[in-house]
Amino acid sequence: MSTFAKVVCCLVLVLGVANGQGLKVGFYERTCPNAEAIVNEVMTTVFKEALSLSGPLLRMHFHDCFVRGCEGSILLNSSTHTAEKDSPPNLSLRGYQVIDRVKAALEKKCPGIVSCADILAIVARESVVATGGKFYNVETGRRDGNVSCLSETSTNLLPPTANIATLIAGFSAKGLNVTDLVVLSGGHTIGTSHCSSFSNRLYNFTGKNDADPSMDPKYVKELKKRCKINDQTTLVEMDPGSVRKFDVDYFTLVTKRRGLFTSDQALLKNTVTSAYLTAQSNNGGSTFGHDFGVSMVKMGQIGVITGSAGQIRKFCYKNN
Repeated sequence: MSTFAKVVCCLVLVLGVANGQGLKVGFYERTCPNAEAIVNEVMTTVFKEALSLSGPLLRMHFHDCFVRGCEGSILLNSSTHTAEKDSPPNLSLRGYQVIDRVKAALEKKCPGIVSCADILAIVARESVVATGGKFYNVETGRRDGNVSCLSETSTNLLPPTANIATLIAGFSAKGLNVTDLVVLSGGHTIGTSHCSSFSNRLYNFTGKNDADPSMDPKYVKELKKRCKINDQTTLVEMDPGSVRKFDVDYFTLVTKRRGLFTSDQALLKNTVTSAYLTAQSNNGGSTFGHDFGVSMVKMGQIGVITGSAGQIRKFCYKNN
């Protein structure tokens, strides 16, 4: 790797917070008026074949935005340096071929117009709606970045072992507040996780061969049947029973000490997040659908590249 490439990879993005300058709903109204319809058509077909991809595709947008901002760096393949997608937290992401499929369809109708970063944002919304969540308008107008570095993931992506203080600080650094934290955590209502992301809660939690006392003991026993010590491959539903339904069961599970991750259970350690969990669980999620859309739009504004900066990639996995 050249010295210049190393320097670029280590740059800290000062503007990597939610501001959204240059984004708007309907950005492609004149240049590619059917852009979102094209995405919807492809995704409708995809989800008929594999609705299980909804969770990973939603998570992909989140992981993209929290590292360098929402500019598609998660999609770039490793080249002269190792890219984000090859970092440990991203190895379990799936659906890159779906993004390529959407991009190909858009390039056929509107070559060089719709960015990969915008595709990620729209596909995330389609993932929510396909699983029963509420539709929300997606701001577009992002352009694609040209740098992707593995080294930046560990300092930007919040681990499943994070406590409430780390979670709040991590979201605040991106311009997101405590309400955004608990609302976006609700995205765990769809998708799965490898045992390795939470096995520390099942085995030897404090170095005494014990389990995390904050987790329901009955749930610990259930999980141990699925996840043996050092299991790196088994997948477990984050919201057992409704893994492909965008609902508020996740909040109910957390209030019952059945959150899968330490970061889930940590939401009970703050008055704002705890109150939101309880309220949504008790009222059937009366505002969750709306709230999730608001927070997703806000997250989608993190560190965006707009105007003439960046590029519009022809293929999402490599620079032009």
